[in-house]
This record gives sequence, C-alpha cells and structure tokens, in this order.
Amino acid sequence: MARRVQRPDVPFAWVELLRGILDRFPRCHEEAAWTGVRWRVGNATVAHVFGGEDQLFRITFRAEPDEVVAFAHLGEPYFRVGGNAVGLILDERTDWTELAELLTDSYCLQAPDHLAVQVERPS
Repeated sequence: MARRVQRPDVPFAWVELLRGILDRFPRCHEEAAWTGVRWRVGNATVAHVFGGEDQLFRITFRAEPDEVVAFAHLGEPYFRVGGNAVGLILDERTDWTELAELLTDSYCLQAPDHLAVQVERPS
C-alpha cells in the first residue's frame, strides 16, 4: 500500500500577510478549505493557499483571459490551473506587492459588480 504524503501547513506569517490583503475587500471572508485556507466572496473563491504533497506552497486565484495566457507562458513560479484560474508558487522570493495586485484583480473578477466597484484596482 502506498504511503500518503502529508501536505505542510502554510506558514502562519504568510496566512497573516494574505489576510492583510484580502480582509480589506468588501464581504470577502476566510474559511478552511479541503486543504489550506481560502477566501471567498459569496460562493466564489477569490484565493486559495495550500501546501502541496511536493512540500511547495501555492496560491491560486482568478485572472483575466489574456493574463491567464501570459502566466502560462511565463512558467515558474506561475502556473495555469484551468479556466480563468492561475497560481503562484510561494517562497521566500515572493513579491507580496505584486501578489496583492493579482489578488485585487481576482477579487474584482469574482465579486458582484456592486462590490467590485468599491475596490481600487491596480493600474
């Protein structure tokens, strides 16, 4: 029988950084996910952070169609999940300012228009 590989917990400091970004969005709430932590607006997932069986940490989020293609071509640390979902491998080199911009866009794509217009999007 194959041994199941454990997924590492996301470092608390990283979850705190993500809370600082995502908690400022209207009606965006944090909840436990099947693994890791996710943030949602209504029933739509804005971001999901988790540790993988390969011991790497990832965050997935939503992006505009042209950005999905760009992320797919950029390669690591970015990756395409499917549809309009993309992801980023988190590590000590992560640019948290850039990630905040990506998560702002993700929120605005997932939120109802009346909530999205309340958020200033990066230029």
